Amino acid sequence: MNRTPDVVVVGDGLIGLASALALADAGHAVALVGADRPGQASHAAAGMLAPGVERAAAAVHAFAVRARDRYPDYVAALHERTGVVVPLNREGIIELALDDDRAAALRAGLGADARWLEPDELARLEPALAPAAGAAFYPDDGAVDNRRLLDALRHAVARHPRLARTAAPAVDVTPHPARPGVTLADGSGLQPAWLVLAAGAWTPLLRGLPRPLPIEPVRGQMLAVADVPLRHVVYGAGGYTVPRGDQTLLGSTMERTGFDVHVTTDGLERVHEVAAAICPALARAPEVERWAGLRPVTPDGLPILGPDPEHPHLVYACGHSRNGILLAALTGDAVAALVGGSAPPGDLAPFAVTRFATPPG
Repeated sequence: MNRTPDVVVVGDGLIGLASALALADAGHAVALVGADRPGQASHAAAGMLAPGVERAAAAVHAFAVRARDRYPDYVAALHERTGVVVPLNREGIIELALDDDRAAALRAGLGADARWLEPDELARLEPALAPAAGAAFYPDDGAVDNRRLLDALRHAVARHPRLARTAAPAVDVTPHPARPGVTLADGSGLQPAWLVLAAGAWTPLLRGLPRPLPIEPVRGQMLAVADVPLRHVVYGAGGYTVPRGDQTLLGSTMERTGFDVHVTTDGLERVHEVAAAICPALARAPEVERWAGLRPVTPDGLPILGPDPEHPHLVYACGHSRNGILLAALTGDAVAALVGGSAPPGDLAPFAVTRFATPPG
């Protein structure tokens, strides 16, 4: 930076990129610091936009729906400014009931934003699915191509005149009520007016945090196969399938293995089993890619989003668990609003860091 930035954003995944871009668009001079790390969820995820399927309490659900519905305008604006097309699937999501017990449970919990598909209607909609007792259909849910979204945001950040990016990761933070600081791995330091922590599963590793952050890396193993027998994203049998271009993504495991991003025989066998239970044709499809990613998971599965109560110029935007892709664009909007002193786009109270134990005084 040729001058002290107004804001430093720590973390260059989707949350960090979206936050930095929103801040720069709002007129702030922004430094984005971070380095590519093996297993970053932004690249590894399947890109589901599924607030209907993964329904939460009222305020959280409203925020998630708003985040989902932000995407059409968001990817259109990114295309206009970068030329990168970000595929967006709003065909709806099917949640499969493979037996009568699951069907009864799904029907009992069906919300106003979903409808029930009887087996014959389900078979007409997706003939390649395994025989099922029916399904819940969420017509407004879908998926975004998170890898193309990552490309588009990186292009937008690189071109922005108020935004500088460095590959040196942050290692230390210095909380201060008015002017926090951050030290980078190369020994340099920055002391902006605002500091945003958006480093996903790696955020708790920063030294000097004013409080512990209960964010755990949870490994998810996935496969991509060269067949697209389904048009919709499908949940079922403890996993999901996501059509993307000429491939289908199959996922995923949930493994508490720390920062280990290796794929395993057992994990991939489980992914294959889930895919076969959803759609038998996918079990026979040739494999294109295998990988693992690290979700930054909090105890309640909700992000930590908002200012530190004792250091209001330090803003958390981390711990998005299974919904980092869904919440990325709206998190950026919220961060920019907090720094700019305006009302955020939705109720952030459920995401406050104070819901967890505070450090001893």
